[in-house]
Amino acid sequence: QVQLVESGGGLVQAGGSLRLSCAASGAIFGIRPMGWFRQAPGKQRELVASITSVGSTNYADSVQGRFTISRVNAKNTMYLQMNNLTPEDTAVYYCHMDWGNGLWGQGTQVTVSS
Repeated sequence: QVQLVESGGGLVQAGGSLRLSCAASGAIFGIRPMGWFRQAPGKQRELVASITSVGSTNYADSVQGRFTISRVNAKNTMYLQMNNLTPEDTAVYYCHMDWGNGLWGQGTQVTVSS
């Protein structure tokens, strides 16, 4: 059974940085597209960034140039480097694997203070 576990969230001041990690169990990690989503209070869950199995990336306009998604297949781990954070980035961030009906992690809270 594949499981995704996020880590790295926390409280940071505006302009600061955080790096999120998503560790996956199971041998399929290296062949599946992955992504980071976020959900702010009262808002729908939205795609932040995605990465294919070979490293092609895509970003939401709101984070383009500030966030970087990456993966190390040998470590079954995906990352999201977040720089120049703003209060609008405050949300629960979820790791997602494109597999079956979709696999989600439990989420990690990111709070950016002004």
